[in-house]
Amino acid sequence: MDLKVNDYTTDDGITVINVEGEIDVYTAPKLREKLIDLVNKGKFHLLVDMEKVEFLDSTGLGVLVGGLKRVRAHDGSLELVCTQERILKIFRITGLTKVFGIHDSLEDAQEKRKGQK
Repeated sequence: MDLKVNDYTTDDGITVINVEGEIDVYTAPKLREKLIDLVNKGKFHLLVDMEKVEFLDSTGLGVLVGGLKRVRAHDGSLELVCTQERILKIFRITGLTKVFGIHDSLEDAQEKRKGQK
């Protein structure tokens, strides 16, 4: 399974990264490169849309945590959109639900962000 990764920036300055496919040891470098590229371009508020992710392994988790560390070094944020129980279970088991903001939809994430300002 291939991994599709593309991004766009919303009107309020959040860069949304749409991820589709499997994030595993073979495909995770593609996501890592995208996160590094965005941070290098000065994009420090990232929202990863994982609604079309079918599989996530420890390598994928590592890439997301690495991305979070990168944006936090610039007072940024990396949050997730995910409603799939099998993916959410991985975040719960690893305790990463306490580290990442996990939202039900892009709209939900944007509303919470507006509420924090």
